[in-house]
Amino acid sequence: MINEHIKSPIVRIVGEDVETKICNIKEALKIAEEAGLDLVEISPNVNPPVCKLMNYQKFLYEQKKKQKEKKSKSAKMLVKEIRLGPQTDDHDFDFKLKHAIKFLEEGNKVKVDVFFKGRTIVYKEQGEQKLLKFAEALFEYGKPEMMPQLEGKKMLMIIAPKK
Repeated sequence: MINEHIKSPIVRIVGEDVETKICNIKEALKIAEEAGLDLVEISPNVNPPVCKLMNYQKFLYEQKKKQKEKKSKSAKMLVKEIRLGPQTDDHDFDFKLKHAIKFLEEGNKVKVDVFFKGRTIVYKEQGEQKLLKFAEALFEYGKPEMMPQLEGKKMLMIIAPKK
């Protein structure tokens, strides 16, 4: 709550260049107006509620700026997808393996899926073996975060990079 929206009749005022004291809300608003600041309720559940004298718009701006800075510093991890078939040949398998190694070295997660078209769903075991073979080949670059799971016509596995 800010300024006139504060409901409590008596408040405790705190802030820079202000003497901490308990006074009624009208007096607190007058003090805030004279200082050219806002009266902001920071602890409404105590008796009497604590209100701080501050420039509220400046406070909001600084908070938004800190959040933006925090967000930009956080590591962004992408999930790259590689699709195989249950009868993927060795050459294609090796080619896709090289791509997965490159993705893991860049620090991205790799989502490997085997897509079953039409009646190839009967080769679920082959698809699972392909995924396990893929994970085994990538053992020194990454570790499986999620073991092979069948979701509809896809069998998925996620591999996270080793640090």
